[in-house]
Amino acid sequence: MTDIQELLLSRIRDVADYPEPGVMFKDITPLLADPAAFTALTDALAEIVVRTGATKVVGLEARGFILGAPVAVRAGVGFIPVRKAGKLPGATLSQTYDLEYGSAEIEVHAEDLSAQDRVLVVDDVLATGGTAEASLQLIRRAGAQVAGLAVLMELGFLAGRARLEPALDGAPLEALLVV
Repeated sequence: MTDIQELLLSRIRDVADYPEPGVMFKDITPLLADPAAFTALTDALAEIVVRTGATKVVGLEARGFILGAPVAVRAGVGFIPVRKAGKLPGATLSQTYDLEYGSAEIEVHAEDLSAQDRVLVVDDVLATGGTAEASLQLIRRAGAQVAGLAVLMELGFLAGRARLEPALDGAPLEALLVV
């Protein structure tokens, strides 16, 4: 384990039985409250932006906004929020996806992405991969290219990586931590 991985992991708190019994929630708020850890995380993700040649960062609602915006600033690229349906004003593109208990929908302002853009999706956790998969579909529907997906933490036991492989179509999936 690298020094950065040790630092990040030391600032993530396990919360048992949240949001429901049997779930071990990974709380990143202590990491965000620590300026050294948050800076290390931002730098590590910004390095992925540069390495993948991304021209824009997409952050997934809501913690992806917290991580993605400073990463975009650090890397010198634009930031695009992907929001839950009904939260963006004006014309949007939407993508519906299945959840374990139903379906959900995300949206983006289509004019914020173009065929010249290479987009890196940034989020806090990769779990089952449903939201990330929908975001990749949305980016391509907007005419942009997918540069990859970068997350702070991958919950390996939920097999989100396997679900995303076809949607990534060869683009990298980088997780700073795998638990």
